[in-house]
Amino acid sequence: MPSLSNQHFDLYSAIHVPETHSWPPIHLHDHPIADSSSSIPVIDISDPDAASMIGAACRSWGAFYATSHGVPPDLLNLVESHARSLFSLPLHRKLLTARRDGSLSGYGHPPLSSFFPKLMWSEGFTLAGEPLGVASQLGPIIDSSSFCEVMKAYRKEMKKLAARLMRLMLLSLGLHEDEVAQVGPLKELSDAAEVIQLNSYPACPEPERAIGMAAHTDSALLTVLHQSDGACGLQVLRCGSGSESAQWVEVPHRPETLVVNVGDLFHILSNGRFKNVRHRALVSKANHRISAAYFMGPPGDLKVGSVEKVVDLGVGPIYRPVTWPEYLGIRTRLFDKALESLKFHEVGLEKD
Repeated sequence: MPSLSNQHFDLYSAIHVPETHSWPPIHLHDHPIADSSSSIPVIDISDPDAASMIGAACRSWGAFYATSHGVPPDLLNLVESHARSLFSLPLHRKLLTARRDGSLSGYGHPPLSSFFPKLMWSEGFTLAGEPLGVASQLGPIIDSSSFCEVMKAYRKEMKKLAARLMRLMLLSLGLHEDEVAQVGPLKELSDAAEVIQLNSYPACPEPERAIGMAAHTDSALLTVLHQSDGACGLQVLRCGSGSESAQWVEVPHRPETLVVNVGDLFHILSNGRFKNVRHRALVSKANHRISAAYFMGPPGDLKVGSVEKVVDLGVGPIYRPVTWPEYLGIRTRLFDKALESLKFHEVGLEKD
């Protein structure tokens, strides 16, 4: 990752995009942007047919809007408000909580930065585990106690929602209720690994030269995202079929919805049936966008492999089982090629 001391500057007062943040067109215009009629599915997850609708969305898109999610709107507003307060702090204050070697928690560039020659027009604050330790360094300008209470409440609600979503996703793969309960990540849910990622995308003086978050897939089982109103930016890649080319599809804020993304580990769990959606964030000249992402992963020592019931007879699992920490280590080295490195290349042979 680029040096914090040399590469950080105040995005909020910038009057131009410096060379360190200026991206070549190949990254910004690699695929056309779909017209406004194209959208990821909107699914009422309380609907009796929610499992089948979610399954279709995960196979076709790898993402969907979830309604009837049960997360209180007031809590989402508080999360966004605290995020705005945090990112409005002076840069020198935020840098006091910069991520240290070996730690996920803290302020800094998106972890993806190490894979690209340019920096992104965004800043992030990661909470892995208890938030008090890193948040206490933000004072006295910000109320760290209130910040921690809100983030703990957000994590609790998101964990309940993630469990609900995972159950529906597994049911959509053809599992029965008793089988769903025995799938590792749900069976060991109390020890699930959870990460909250707060992101800030300040208004950019030259948005055609910058990018908020470079294209990537998420490594976890699934991601649940709240994003602020009034500023577009999130896009997902819809792969074309046949002669159709892939297109970027905008995913704007929709009232009373949260965005759900399939991650790499659920792609493995589904034996490749669910798309691990590729997505990115663009920036705006006029608007400042905030997002709060919740990542659900398995317990650190639990290996995630293909669910036996969805493995094709005579072909076997596509990927070898892997723990989340192990997979993160592979991604650190290989990035987009990490999943490919886990593939069994001898199709039709029994795997150990």
